[in-house]
Amino acid sequence: MRTYRELFRTPQFGPLFATSAVQVAGSTMSGLALGTLVYAATGSPLLAALSMFGSSLAQVIGATVLMSAADRLPPRAAMTGMALSFGLATALLAIPGIPLPVVFAITLMEGVIAAVGGGVQYGLLNEVLPKDGYLLGRSVLNMCVGLMQIGGFALGGLLLTTLSARGTLLVAAALYLTGAAVARFGLARRPPRTAGRPSVAQTWRTNAVLWSCGPRRRVYLALWVPNGLIVGCESLFVPYAPEQAGLLFAFAAMGMLVGDTVVGRFVARHRRGLLATPMQLLLATPYLLFAARPALPVAFALAALASVGFSASLLFQERLMALTPDEITGQALGLHSSGMLTMQGVAAALAGTIAQRTSPATAMTVMAASSLAFTLALAWADRRAGHRTSRPVEGGPGARQGVSAV
Repeated sequence: MRTYRELFRTPQFGPLFATSAVQVAGSTMSGLALGTLVYAATGSPLLAALSMFGSSLAQVIGATVLMSAADRLPPRAAMTGMALSFGLATALLAIPGIPLPVVFAITLMEGVIAAVGGGVQYGLLNEVLPKDGYLLGRSVLNMCVGLMQIGGFALGGLLLTTLSARGTLLVAAALYLTGAAVARFGLARRPPRTAGRPSVAQTWRTNAVLWSCGPRRRVYLALWVPNGLIVGCESLFVPYAPEQAGLLFAFAAMGMLVGDTVVGRFVARHRRGLLATPMQLLLATPYLLFAARPALPVAFALAALASVGFSASLLFQERLMALTPDEITGQALGLHSSGMLTMQGVAAALAGTIAQRTSPATAMTVMAASSLAFTLALAWADRRAGHRTSRPVEGGPGARQGVSAV
């Protein structure tokens, strides 16, 4: 599968795409509104960053306790229920005078639910597309994220000035409810991918299998850490430029859209592995220049350039699918998603703490340097193990089963 026309002609991809688009728009607008509310009330870069990305910290709970549900729940029912819960939670955040501890309790609950939601969504994507269509399909979903973030941050910034932060949260809640309706009436009913009831014990057993394979373990680290540290940089956009944070986010989303488009559609399969590490280096390098506190036009360009490097995630995800048996792809992708988002939450907290003691620009530089160092160390460890990421693993069923036993 090599064309967008083939992709959108695939049954069930269209409703899955639409559900994702609406929910990303809701998430983008609610995050910007909540971060603005908390920063205005507290003046704290740390609390503002945590309000926008703190829900990611709770992803680790979902990953370690609930993730077996990703392959053991009917996808349509699960996606509908999760969208409804996000809509209700966002509406609660719009209540005037809601205490700050309650705000963070709600956002953490959203993170626990989102951990399973990522596994359900991406497991369904792997199910509805042929094996050679996963990277193109995931790149289109990532492009959708970029477009919805550009539009969501731009519209969110407009709504913040015309309505209010709380009014923006209510609009975001309505978008989540729309996503629930699209999932319920657009997706076909499907049985769970794996029989049995979700449980903590099953979650741990499957996670242990996923983590036991050395090559797969390094792929997970590559997916989680460099990406998360750079999201720590992005979490400081509000304190760095309170009046223009929406534009900074929009330019970053635009760069991600460009990277995912090029890698997902135009890079030949045999060249994809060669680009993974360079893209992660690109992801971090522009943020080193924030040490000079660049003017906003330069900051916009740097954020956009850096975000092109997020396309490295596509390349590592393709490798993860080649290393994973079909019957646990939902949990494998959910573990990737929840681990990545957990790291983003940790990085946001770390970046906010550094910014409180120094400045947002200094904290962004520290996070970027840490991402660069980790990427280089992981590439060195991969070479030392004799496993080249530039050599894609063939994804046949036999190869997948063989690797899972490592």
